Amino acid sequence: MAAMNNKTMSIILLFLALFSQCYSECQLSDLKIEQKQTGAKVKGKQEWRAFIVTDCICTFPLVVLNCSGFQTVEPIDPSLKIQGKLCVIADSNPITRFHPVTFRYAWNSSFLFNIVGGEIACP
Repeated sequence: MAAMNNKTMSIILLFLALFSQCYSECQLSDLKIEQKQTGAKVKGKQEWRAFIVTDCICTFPLVVLNCSGFQTVEPIDPSLKIQGKLCVIADSNPITRFHPVTFRYAWNSSFLFNIVGGEIACP
């Protein structure tokens, strides 16, 4: 069996490091929800922009938020699908470190979204 050259060995080690980082370190708790006022008013209510971000190497193809009590006076962003007391961000909008999911809503104050479930896919 021929010996591997340094470049091939480096690529394999990098792949293994990324693969193990994903499975050992990526969890739903790696998702963060940040919110900021946009400065706009919609029907007299403050507009908010929510960002769901991660620094993790994995992809989050499905994220479920607790939206019990969530209200907005503007149309619900297509990024957010409301199903009863849950809000779902699904396959059409996976969250990655380079692609956060954002959506806007308008209400008197920001809503405390909590992540209650989801899926993690690693490279």
